[in-house]
Amino acid sequence: MAVLLVIGFGGSAGFMVLEDLSFGDALYFTVVTISTVGYGDIAPITTGGKVLAVVLIIVGVTTFLTITANAVQMLLHRRQERIRRQRLDILIGVFFSEIGTHLLQVFSECDPEMGRIRDDLTVEQGWSEKDYLQVNESLEQHTYKIDPASMQLRPLRDFLVEKGETLLRLLENPNLLEHESFTDLLMAIFHLREELVSRPEPLVVPESDAAHLANDARRAYVLLTKQWISYMLYLKTSYPYLFNLALRTNPFCRDTSPFVT
Repeated sequence: MAVLLVIGFGGSAGFMVLEDLSFGDALYFTVVTISTVGYGDIAPITTGGKVLAVVLIIVGVTTFLTITANAVQMLLHRRQERIRRQRLDILIGVFFSEIGTHLLQVFSECDPEMGRIRDDLTVEQGWSEKDYLQVNESLEQHTYKIDPASMQLRPLRDFLVEKGETLLRLLENPNLLEHESFTDLLMAIFHLREELVSRPEPLVVPESDAAHLANDARRAYVLLTKQWISYMLYLKTSYPYLFNLALRTNPFCRDTSPFVT
C-alpha cells in the first residue's frame, strides 16, 4: 500500500508538471490509469506525459493488481481460518462433553491437594477474561497429585475403553494437528487408556505399578485442567447457553447438578 501511494502521488505530481493539470485532474488520471479503468476523457499530450503514463501502466498497474490479489487472498484466508477455528472449537466441545468433564471429576477426586484450589475453579457467571487469566496463573503454582490408593482402576479403564472410538476419531481429525496442546492432551489420555487395557484380569496391580499409572493419570490431569479453563472462557464468549450448563456441571464442584434451581 505504501508503494502504491508513492506511485499514485508521484504520478500525480508528474502530470501536474508535464501536462499542466490541476492536482485533482492529475490524481484522477493517475488513479484511472493504475486501476486499468482508463475512461479516455484525459490523455497525455506532451512526450514527457506519455512516457510517465507508460511507466505508470507498467509499474502502477502491476502494483495495483498485486495488492488486489493479496487483499482477496487475505480475506479468503481469514474466512478459512475462522471456519477452521469454529470446527476446532466444536471438536473440543465434543471432547469435554463425552470424555473431558468426567475425567476431571475422576482425577480431581483423587487429588489430595484439590481443596486448596477448588474455590478458585468454581467458575461464576460474571467472570471476566481477567478472572480466567488469574485462575491460569494460580494453577501454575498448584502441585497436581494423583493418589494411587484413591484411583479406581476398573471404572476408569471401562470408561476409556468405551470412549476409545471417540478418542481415535479426535486424534485422526486433521483440524486438531495444529492445536498442539490439545493434541498432547489426547495423546496423554490415549496412553493412559493403553496402559490400563494392557493389564490382565483381575485388574489388581502392585503399589509400584499403581504409582506408575497415577503418574500417567497426573500427566493427563494437568493438561486437561488447563484446557478446561480455556474451554469455559470460549463457551462464555461464544455459546452462553452451553456455558450455563457447564457452570451447573462444573467437575471441580462436589455439589453440582444439571437441574436448574
